[in-house]
Parts: sequence; C-alpha cells; structure tokens
Amino acid sequence: MTRIVITGATGAIGSALAQHYAAPGQHLTLHGRQQDVLEQVAGACRNQGAEVLLSQIDLNDDAVLFGWLESLCEPTPPDLVIVNAGMNINIGENGEGESWDDASRLIDINLRVPMAMGNFLGKRMREAGSGQLVFMSSLAAYHGLPVTPSYSASKAGVKAYGEALRGWLAPSGVGVSVVMPGYVSSKMCHEMPGPKPFLWEPPKAARRIATGIARNQARISFPFPLNFGCWWLAVLPASISQRLLQWLDYGEGAH
Repeated sequence: MTRIVITGATGAIGSALAQHYAAPGQHLTLHGRQQDVLEQVAGACRNQGAEVLLSQIDLNDDAVLFGWLESLCEPTPPDLVIVNAGMNINIGENGEGESWDDASRLIDINLRVPMAMGNFLGKRMREAGSGQLVFMSSLAAYHGLPVTPSYSASKAGVKAYGEALRGWLAPSGVGVSVVMPGYVSSKMCHEMPGPKPFLWEPPKAARRIATGIARNQARISFPFPLNFGCWWLAVLPASISQRLLQWLDYGEGAH
C-alpha cells in the first residue's frame, strides 16, 4: 500500500491531487482547514477505493506539527509527502501595500511550514533510505511580481529550499521535487490582481504534477510558454524584467 500525505487538500490543486491519486491500494492522509470541503474530498477519494485519514492540526504550531509528522512516520516514513498548504495576498486595488500581519502569516504557512516539514521528514526519509518530498512553489519564484511581493518571496524561498534538500537527500535514495505552477483556476488565483494567461484547470495541473513526481523531476514547471517567459525574467537584467512586468500590467493598479 502506498502512503501519501497532502497538505492543503482543500485547495484547488490539493484536492485535485488527492482525487488523482485516489485508488485501491492507496492510503491518503489529507490535511486542510475547511472541514466541510475536506470531508467532500475524502468522500470522493473513498469512492475511488482509497483509504483516507483526515487532519486539521495547526501546521504553525511546531510541537503539534512535529507530533503529527512523527505519527506519520510510524513504522516508516510515508512514501510521498506533498507540501501544498499556502495562501496569497497582494498590494491592494489602489497599490497601498500589503498588511504586515497578513505578510507574516503568509511567510509562516508558505515558507516556514514547508521548511519545518522538510527538516523533519528529510531526516526520517534519509535514515530509511526511501521516500519523496514535493514542495509547492510558483513561477513567481523566478522573479518577484510587484503585485504580490510576499507571495513571490515565499515561493522563491521554497524553490531554493527544495532544490537544496534534493542535493542533500539524493545520495540516500530520497526524491525531492519543486512544483512551479503558472495560473491554476482557484479562488486564490482569481483573487490575485493582474492578467492570468495560459490558465489551467486543477485536474490538468494535477496530472502534470503527478507525472513529474513519478519521474522525480527536480522542477515541475508549467505551462511551457509562461514557464519560458518567467525563466527569462530571472535571466535578463532586473531593470528590463521590471519594465516588462509593468508593460504586461503586473505593476501598481493591475486588475
């Protein structure tokens, strides 16, 4: 039986991934904040033959988080852990800037929690000589978007952390992948200001992510046109990249 853990399972990508993996012989542990949505996702997965456990622990509480992860590692670490929980904020309709309280909460869930989970599970998987960690970053990690500074920073941090863990854990037989999606249709996506080119539906994104996980790809980035463009934003001089983003309506006043 394959043991899979997914945080953020009530979000668009997380729920799509849960249902993608749901099948007889799969044991899913799904974590999410919205109990009603979590139950719906669990029901759909059970209907597809999977065994499902649910969790709503506070991921930001280290003692609670590490206790939960310890229980998931008995008797051995899970086969696959997808660290997907996250949030987004922006500078506001009038470009007034982000709330620092909101930015602090974002950094906690988007960056600190993935690092805590990677730190804990990486050691357990390394000792066991097996397992795979998957971190949810974003194409915004290549070059920060002016409309979402904190989100961009958090996803850049996740990208760097995941890539570093991959190098550390690979000799022990542990896989690490960093997922860098473009725009995937969701409440969080549609609340973000700015254009949303090459928008994908969650099931399509889940299939692409699962294919990359099966291949233990270092980066699972999509869709290609947007990935290619964002990669160039990281390569070009920053002054040119920032002009391009302004021209593409990702600056102050984006809608």
